[in-house]
Amino acid sequence: MNPDTGDRGQLTLSFIADLHNHTTASDGEYTPTELVNKAAELGLQAVGVSDHDTIEGLDEALAAGEAAGIRVVPGVEVSLRFRRPYFTGTLHYLLYIPRHLLADAGFRRRAEAVFSQGRGGGLVRARVAAINVEFGPGGATPLLERDLTAEEIEALAPNVTRRHFALALANNHGLDKGQVNMLIGNDSRAYIPSGIEPATLTPLLKSWPQLVRVFAHPAAGSYPGESLYNEVLPPIEVVEILLPEFLDDDLLGLDGLEVQYPGHVAEHRALMAEWAEKHGLIQTGGSDCHDRVNRPLGVAGIDEVGLDALLTLLR
Repeated sequence: MNPDTGDRGQLTLSFIADLHNHTTASDGEYTPTELVNKAAELGLQAVGVSDHDTIEGLDEALAAGEAAGIRVVPGVEVSLRFRRPYFTGTLHYLLYIPRHLLADAGFRRRAEAVFSQGRGGGLVRARVAAINVEFGPGGATPLLERDLTAEEIEALAPNVTRRHFALALANNHGLDKGQVNMLIGNDSRAYIPSGIEPATLTPLLKSWPQLVRVFAHPAAGSYPGESLYNEVLPPIEVVEILLPEFLDDDLLGLDGLEVQYPGHVAEHRALMAEWAEKHGLIQTGGSDCHDRVNRPLGVAGIDEVGLDALLTLLR
């Protein structure tokens, strides 16, 4: 699903819509306007804006889409926290939002109040304290020469993610990649998962059933080898065990699976397509763009049939 260059130097894509991308509203490098303009430059017909646990960038993105003549599909990537005997960590759940809901002040207030519980200052401080207890100068495994502070994490972004912890630990404390993973990986003794409990999201989904629910990158945790796209996601075997919870309409419910994804190898894309067919789900896809170089825009997406299926649900 990589972009190719044609004979005349024009960028050509094998898809028309890239539906999973991040901006400076969460942990992306592009502003919403820059992301939309880049999508238009690549020749995409539609671009999804789906920041982590916030809808703050959507108004700007939609306005930029109108100006650039490209369809913006508004969304959010919700972090869901799981604590099970076989898995402690976070999985991601894409919600695509009908445009008219963004004009509903009640929806916006309630959505932001729910999404923000999964991150924010409370989670940052809890994680910092746990890291210092285990890995600070007086900790059980002292890897830090001084205690980590919440302030140095929060200085990097208004909406802190695991990436900002990694940046602070590498840049401010001189830790290498392996040490960083030891401190903030899912198997770290200091690990506190981000996100909200699935049941916390249920009332919002019940109140606004027109939201389109998609399981984000379900197979990325089984990518063979190093990948920026798998991060600390669980292997596909764990996802399969948890899938019934996502499919349960009384808890979450699913309308689609993200099949086309840079961290899905061909075998896993085929398996995800089988899951989608088995459960009557649409197939979506996107680049999960975070920056211009390492996780760029325009490397994965869906064709016209896939886009029409999503837009039909959004209507």
